[in-house]
Amino acid sequence: MTSNTPRKVCAVLVDRANYGRLKPVLSEIKSRPELQLQLVATGTMVLQRFGYPVAVVKADGYQVDSEIHIELEGSTPATMAKSVGFGIVEFASEFQRLQPDLVLLIGDRYEALAAAIAAAYMNICIVHIQGGEVSGSIDESARHAITKMAHFHFPSTARAAEYLQRMGERPDSILGVGCPSSDIARQLDLELDPQVVNGTGSGAQIDLSKPFLLVMFHPTTTSYGGEQSQIEEVLTALGSVRLPTVMLWPNIDAGSDRISKSIRVFRDRVSPDWLRTITNLPPEDYLRLLAKASSAVGNSSSFVRDAGYFGTPVVLVGDRQEGRETDVHVIPVEPVADEIARVIAYQMAHGRYAPSTLYGHGRVAEQIAEQLVMLRPYIQKRLDYIYDKELVNANGNTGSWNRHGAKRVEGYPPQEYRASAR
Repeated sequence: MTSNTPRKVCAVLVDRANYGRLKPVLSEIKSRPELQLQLVATGTMVLQRFGYPVAVVKADGYQVDSEIHIELEGSTPATMAKSVGFGIVEFASEFQRLQPDLVLLIGDRYEALAAAIAAAYMNICIVHIQGGEVSGSIDESARHAITKMAHFHFPSTARAAEYLQRMGERPDSILGVGCPSSDIARQLDLELDPQVVNGTGSGAQIDLSKPFLLVMFHPTTTSYGGEQSQIEEVLTALGSVRLPTVMLWPNIDAGSDRISKSIRVFRDRVSPDWLRTITNLPPEDYLRLLAKASSAVGNSSSFVRDAGYFGTPVVLVGDRQEGRETDVHVIPVEPVADEIARVIAYQMAHGRYAPSTLYGHGRVAEQIAEQLVMLRPYIQKRLDYIYDKELVNANGNTGSWNRHGAKRVEGYPPQEYRASAR
């Protein structure tokens, strides 16, 4: 950057996990005079029934520039689709008001997709973290859609970076590899006050000095209607092993109401003296709990990504994370009670695994913030695979050979497209 005016970076926060992974980046942005951090909170971040997680953001010392409500109640595929529409409208209004130079998005949530659509149509440069990954449900489609609208990328793994290039994204638009949540894991003090768990939520008191399970089960939106039977299989398995268990409530995706109802019915019917349910935890406390758990059970992406930093064994249930890169700490199982219970017993007997760096080495946020200072924003994307072919101008003349050995029309891609980190 050559201007003395700070570059305005608008980060979009949509849920508790989203904030947890972005928090190290927000800290690095805030520390740099060349950058001005803007924050827009939406999704479950601003909903009281999810514990109003944006309050944690404010308590951490960040100014939240906007809180927008886009979630339509119902937790059905139709309400998710309509929420995307509401999100586009609201994000467009806020981007018009805030006038950011860059919009910073992470992951694959439909709320982030709405922000990407609004920013792209408003000619705002988009920077996307965690693109190029493969997983189950509609999240994968949303992630790839955001990738195609984003101008710069920070994938979490080497394979994801390769997939971005195979999707036609230029190598010089991929500015680094690694997930910023690894930064928190590297620096985290793992001491956890038991009251963080036992002073919120409801149910049994959990002795964190003894073996316990951490459970989280979200809907798989492309299997809408099947989530109730799956969570009942999980609950049956937990009831058979009867280990002290901390369970976090599901996210807001289509089917979450059915999962929540099944958990409530199970509590009322069985009265488990080993189960505690919690709505929300601050990012660091959640990671401490994940680090202390004897095993994690469910289908959260954090069990694939973040649990690896601590070597926490994982029983990955169902196909919500199908295709996602996993390390040896993860054992996938079908949503069948007996199978889930069997693998829980195996993971408990195995104990901790060696820490994994598959999703980051713990110094990612600093690299991201540095690139946010250095990159040259542009608007119109030109996909690499187009220019790998021989291009012919209106007069039938071909241009010079490009670095891939294909001919390129002189002047393509335009100079504005050749933006990259210096």
